[in-house]
Amino acid sequence: MYIPKITLDRTSGIPLHRQISLPIEEAIVGGELEPGTLIENEIDLARRVGVSRPTARRAMQTLVDHGLLLRKRGTGSVVAPRAAHRLAQMPSLNTDLRAAGEQPTTEVVTYNYKLATTAIAEKLGVDVGAQVVELERLRLRNGTPMAILYNWLPVAIAPSREELEERGLYELLAERGITVASTHQTVSAMRPDRREARLLAISTRQPVLTIERTAYDSAGQIVEWGLHTHRGDLYQYTSTVFAATE
Repeated sequence: MYIPKITLDRTSGIPLHRQISLPIEEAIVGGELEPGTLIENEIDLARRVGVSRPTARRAMQTLVDHGLLLRKRGTGSVVAPRAAHRLAQMPSLNTDLRAAGEQPTTEVVTYNYKLATTAIAEKLGVDVGAQVVELERLRLRNGTPMAILYNWLPVAIAPSREELEERGLYELLAERGITVASTHQTVSAMRPDRREARLLAISTRQPVLTIERTAYDSAGQIVEWGLHTHRGDLYQYTSTVFAATE
């Protein structure tokens, strides 16, 4: 059984559940743990590191959601097959389009410097009044609009408007030494408003998919928050699901 070495810093802005999941994630992705390795159960983990059981459960569920752990009834949580680890790799629309032989282009619709409101400060984990960049981009595939990408990020790491017209956000962040290690996202279906429909060249009756995403670096710090709107007829989502073993 793998018992992770976890040291909590309760003065840190990093959530406790993320301080717990991160060392386990690094051990799995780094190859320290073999597939099938049993992980300490959340009850013992919570007691050992001094957190509530819901906090420990959330940490373990994060690893399950990232494709790094599998829950086995009667056994507990075990390291997933390495094929599942690809689920932890962060998707990039720009990179995926290029890999598919498409020619993506980007129009920067909005690029503003602003002071974080209470709502944005909470989303980004920064102080109210901190300077942030508000970014809205229109992503096109072979000249056809396919997504509106709306992001907020700290001004200290924000790429320039000119850079973003040529390359993807995560690619530019990586060049700054910032690697997006994980995200928490919610996908919803809805109808676009008139402005969104105009930008995407569709009718307001045509459904779109929205993805609300918070991205974290390897230390668990929030890198950016985004709300992306995709044309339903041009968006494809692929995932791998592993069946639980009795």
